[in-house]
Amino acid sequence: MSDAIPFLAPRADVLARRAAIVADLTDLLPPECLIHQARELVPFETDAFVSYHRLPLAVALPRTTAEVSAVMRYCHRYGIPVVPRGAGTSLSGGAIPQEDAVVLGLSKMNSILEIDLANRVAVVQAGVTNLNISESVSADGFFYAPDPSSQLACTIGGNIGMNSGGAHCLKYGVTTNNLLGVRMVLVDGTVIELGGKALDAAGYDLLGLVCGHEGQLGIVTEATVRLIAKPEGARPVLFGFESSEEAGACVADVIAAGIIPVAIEFMDKPAIEICEAFAHAGYPLDVGALLIVEVEGSEAEMDATLKDVVEIARRHGVKTVRECQSATEAALIWKGRKSAFGATGRIADYICMDGTVPLSQLSHVLKRTAEIVDHYGLRVANVFHAGDGNMHPLILFNANDPQDAARAEAAGNDILKLCVDAGGCLTGEHGVGIEKRDLMRHQYSEADLAQQMAVRAAFDPGWLLNPSKVFPLEGRPAA
Repeated sequence: MSDAIPFLAPRADVLARRAAIVADLTDLLPPECLIHQARELVPFETDAFVSYHRLPLAVALPRTTAEVSAVMRYCHRYGIPVVPRGAGTSLSGGAIPQEDAVVLGLSKMNSILEIDLANRVAVVQAGVTNLNISESVSADGFFYAPDPSSQLACTIGGNIGMNSGGAHCLKYGVTTNNLLGVRMVLVDGTVIELGGKALDAAGYDLLGLVCGHEGQLGIVTEATVRLIAKPEGARPVLFGFESSEEAGACVADVIAAGIIPVAIEFMDKPAIEICEAFAHAGYPLDVGALLIVEVEGSEAEMDATLKDVVEIARRHGVKTVRECQSATEAALIWKGRKSAFGATGRIADYICMDGTVPLSQLSHVLKRTAEIVDHYGLRVANVFHAGDGNMHPLILFNANDPQDAARAEAAGNDILKLCVDAGGCLTGEHGVGIEKRDLMRHQYSEADLAQQMAVRAAFDPGWLLNPSKVFPLEGRPAA
């Protein structure tokens, strides 16, 4: 399996100069900021897409934008590829290195630089974890809205690279909707500022381009993010249905009715059982699918919204409706959902897919997903952000069986193609990385891809930044 998705061949001239490169980087960075011994490089050989791994040439862990700039300037001068890395939680292989590359990790850049409540923004270094921002402003009545399941570990730099979302993105949007500015180091070491504390910036929307760039346009070292006032109240409610198709149809009708809860999360029966065994959240075990619908506002507002949602759910044969009765119960409900990936890892190896579909196609895609996985003789647990159609089928397999692993990858590719064919796209928040790179031609025409690659090359003509990722290896412009 580890050889199924190819990487670019390492640059022979870079490999031949490894000792000299390490020596030069030693002059640029203090000893605690450079890793180059083979044994110490092992933790950086992969990310959360663990089926693939490569040992990097070295790992640089700068502490400041100036140190990032110095490393980038050096690598650009000598044609050395650079792979940016946040916390390594990428599920698409976005931070997997290659043998001729320097991994540039931002874990030491983990300071919150400014909290500006008057303007409702925070300025943070790229290595700050997602959850740390909300924790830093919680006592003042604010929070940072994007909340990936990995928010305890994932960093803002990685969130920007993949345009991450989370359970509450239905109402508050994903990273791009909550990002106001960045400081970024370009491939040649130049430092630029995009956006800022203002709600809009003059000129081209380069900030929108950078959010979701998967580390191919530069290295984001600082970010200015939007802070949001906490709602008066929030209440998650569990809705149990006989089947996944009925739950999916209910989601589509809720959104079609103009109702926008703060979150609508989906679990099918296998996911319910896995998460309940781990979190003991009180999920109903006698249903085929579960929706977690969270509403917020005043008591009157929440009651009115829930009344409308319950009426729609009844039209789809809802079996169970259970409102949480305390903050502790609400925390358990969300613990079960946010622990889904880790809880699944306790029972089987799995590949977590990330396709997005129109809500009108949700029931159809869920049915076909089950058929596809069954065709390959595998099992699937579905847990995802239903409100915006961002699906996360977890395909269970045995990683010690190469044939089983190959079947899992093939099933995943078929599911992603299904998402595109249904009018959706290859990714909602995990990015393309290496996982979906060779499916890009299923999503885009050659003209589309050529235009995207031209934009990428305008920032990085030599294709030094994260070079094996996102775009098919064939048909790239010459570096």
